[in-house]
Formats: sequence, structure tokens, C-alpha cells
Amino acid sequence: MPEYYSSIGEAVGAAMQHNIRLAHGSAALGSDKPLQVRRLPSASADPYSVRGMISRLHEDASPDEVAGIIEEVNGALVGALPELTELVASAADWTRARLDFDDPHHNPTFETWTRLAAAYGMLQDVREQLEVAEDGLTACPAERTDPRHHQMVNVLRSRELLDDGLGAAAAPAPSAARNFRPAAGRPRLLAVRRTVAVDW
Repeated sequence: MPEYYSSIGEAVGAAMQHNIRLAHGSAALGSDKPLQVRRLPSASADPYSVRGMISRLHEDASPDEVAGIIEEVNGALVGALPELTELVASAADWTRARLDFDDPHHNPTFETWTRLAAAYGMLQDVREQLEVAEDGLTACPAERTDPRHHQMVNVLRSRELLDDGLGAAAAPAPSAARNFRPAAGRPRLLAVRRTVAVDW
């Protein structure tokens, strides 16, 4: 690995590639098979992805913009949260097809199904909460209030999303995502969704 890098992202990407090669080398005993990695688009390059929506949902966004983002993530047709809910439901149904109640004292498959079913119910609750919150967001003040009020409530966001350190293309400036505006105002429903190819 080189000793110096032009950016933190380049250094992280090189370290990740090095670690993957080490893992592949120990697993395949020095196989020369080329690495296959998932490349994520930068947040500003894909404003309707979850990463893109997070980058657009900054503290200076207008109430209507924030409500629109929540509508996008919760939309029935292509919303990320309904899709995640269906994914968990599919995993629960997969587990259901493998249930076996012959031994009443040992049933780890049923315990797994129970957890997945509980997660599915929680995601349904989240969708309902977001539907109510969406209406409330438009009524929020457009300007930030005095910071002394903010200290009464904990910050919930726990981490910043890293740009794809393994991708070849450099990420555009963060301001590009913050200046994103839909062409026809707030989108009510997204009928087309971009598909990203994934190789492993």
C-alpha cells in the first residue's frame, strides 16, 4: 500500500481493499481471482437514494422539503421503508416455510420467525408514525430557533455516512446535494426509480 494519500476517502478505500485482499488470500490460499466489490453512488449523484435523501435533509432545509423527503422514503410505490418492510416480511415467510414443531423443547427456527415477525410489526408502526409526522413537518417553523431550546432534546443521528472509498469516481461537492430541487416542486409520487447494479 502507498504511504501517502490525497484524501481520507482514498486512504480508507485503500485500507478496505487491502483488508479484503488479506481476507480473500486467507480464505482462498492466495487465489488470483479479482476482487468484486459493491460500488455505491455518492449521495449527491443519486438524490432519491436513502443516502441522497439524508444529505438533502440538512438543518437549513425548508419544512416542505423535509416533508417531501419523508414522503419519498415512505411512499407506497417505491419508498425505501415499504420496500424494507416487504423484505423483512419475505424473510419471515422464508423462515415460516422451514418451521418444524415436532420437538416442543427446541425450535430455534420459530424463535427466528418470531423476531422477524416482530421486526415487521415495528416497521409497520414506523410507517404509520411517519405518515402522521409528515403532516406535522409542514407546520414546523422555517427558521431555526434559539439553540438553548435544542439542549432540551437529545440528538438522534449517530454517524455520518462515508462516501464509497472503493469507487473510482470522485464524489461531487456536498453543496450539490444541498442545492437539489425537484424540477416540478415537491414530488407527490415517484414512478421511476434508478436501479444500481451490484456485484459481489
